[in-house]
Amino acid sequence: MINDTEYIKQDAATRVQVLSEALPYIQRFIGRTIVVKYGGAAMKDSKLKDQVIRDIVFLSCVGLRPILVHGGGPEINSWLDRLGIQPEFKNGLRVTDALTMDVVEMVLVGRVNKEIVSLINQAGGSAVGLCGKDGNLITARPQGIEDIGFVGEVCGVNIKILETLVNNGYIPVVSSVAADEAGQAYNINADTIAGEIAAAMGAEKLILLTDTRGILKDYKDPSTLIPKVDIQEARQLITTGIVGGGMIPKVNCCVRSLAQGVGAAHIIDGRIPHALLLEIFTTIGIGTMLIGSKFMP
Repeated sequence: MINDTEYIKQDAATRVQVLSEALPYIQRFIGRTIVVKYGGAAMKDSKLKDQVIRDIVFLSCVGLRPILVHGGGPEINSWLDRLGIQPEFKNGLRVTDALTMDVVEMVLVGRVNKEIVSLINQAGGSAVGLCGKDGNLITARPQGIEDIGFVGEVCGVNIKILETLVNNGYIPVVSSVAADEAGQAYNINADTIAGEIAAAMGAEKLILLTDTRGILKDYKDPSTLIPKVDIQEARQLITTGIVGGGMIPKVNCCVRSLAQGVGAAHIIDGRIPHALLLEIFTTIGIGTMLIGSKFMP
């Protein structure tokens, strides 16, 4: 039977071994930009939220340059309900009239963003909260779909403010609200913003935290996870219907970022404790990694 002292020694040895195995990855990615889209259960579960925040701070502390992009759908719905506004969706997009847009901006920019910033700072990081309007970071334009209101897409990205922040050791936290050239605010999908920022920053990695293991051959069976695909294979998975539903825009977001020069894109399960560190600093990872070419390592 192992006594308490021996258990502590074994636990300490395990921790040291894990750190040692992570060293080659830390050396490889030091100074590189990692864009993380934060959403799903990892935003709603307080324990998971704490782990994600600690992972982001860890990345910063070991020399990587993380940028966190977030949405906040459940929080928006909660506040709409308090105000007696019925949420409405069409083809997976939130119908965003002028009043709903006001609520979206209030919740994402004024509440969710500042909570994440505060948590990162409490965990020992140095975070700065932004939305697309700040420093003209993101220029928006309408989606072009009728009857969905102020739902936008990314027209352009001005990375000057992000470069200034990450070059000085700060962690940018970006909410998915931006404005067009006339100043009209738009609600933009956070995956899309993360992908466009990753491309504009020449990021080493784009990581989407989701509520699924990654790309699955059978969406009902987590054991059918596909660990690695290239752009051509990803497009084929969509064509054949293996990738469907809400996973299609996520895969398309990853493909678009890779086509614009991002090193690798990852779709991982944010419900797994310390999912970010497991994906970045271990050989096998835990989700699906998308790469630009099958000939890449």
